[in-house]
Amino acid sequence: MSTQVLVMAKTPVAGRVKTRLCPPCTPEQAAGIAAAALADTLAAVTATPGVQRRLVVEGDHPAPPGWNRTPQRGTTLGERLANAYADTGTAGVASLLIGMDTPQVSPGLLAAAVRRLDHDDADAVLGLAEDGGWWALGLRDPCHGQAVRDVPMSTPDTGALTLAALRARGLRVAELPTLRDVDTAADAHAVTALCGAGSRFALTVTALMSPIATP
Repeated sequence: MSTQVLVMAKTPVAGRVKTRLCPPCTPEQAAGIAAAALADTLAAVTATPGVQRRLVVEGDHPAPPGWNRTPQRGTTLGERLANAYADTGTAGVASLLIGMDTPQVSPGLLAAAVRRLDHDDADAVLGLAEDGGWWALGLRDPCHGQAVRDVPMSTPDTGALTLAALRARGLRVAELPTLRDVDTAADAHAVTALCGAGSRFALTVTALMSPIATP
């Protein structure tokens, strides 16, 4: 089965992205960090072999060369996620959706998720986040993206509720590695340490944010 990777993203505009980094960041610095996180995420997907690539974006951020682009649609995040699957779904093509808040994601990790999704014993793959949310959701049949439409997002229970919603549809769900996503300054520094050499996110955080003192 072929797979498309969807990157769900916001155009990095000061005051509209990574607001929980302010303070210590200014809105402009937070937008710069968001832009670097998105750039690293897009680079990781571009380097993942054998997949189709699509940017599902709020705002006017362009898609990289060789990518498709779809605007986000909906009011709540749950609606926008469900619509992302619906608006891009193709018969016989699985959809693996990730966000822009885990810049430490690697082509190897994404390729492993695609392989797991291709197994006949899994209808879906779910990568939980340390804060209780999730960073990746892959569906063999994108029509099941409707499962997340009414799931409360950005809560400590989002991951568990998403898993329950998928299983309520009778889906067999395989788990992906748990990752830390970037919301706060502490997250930014912790994720920087996990990024590979040359990471734009790590370079930007190091340049713009002072290290957090440890007791």
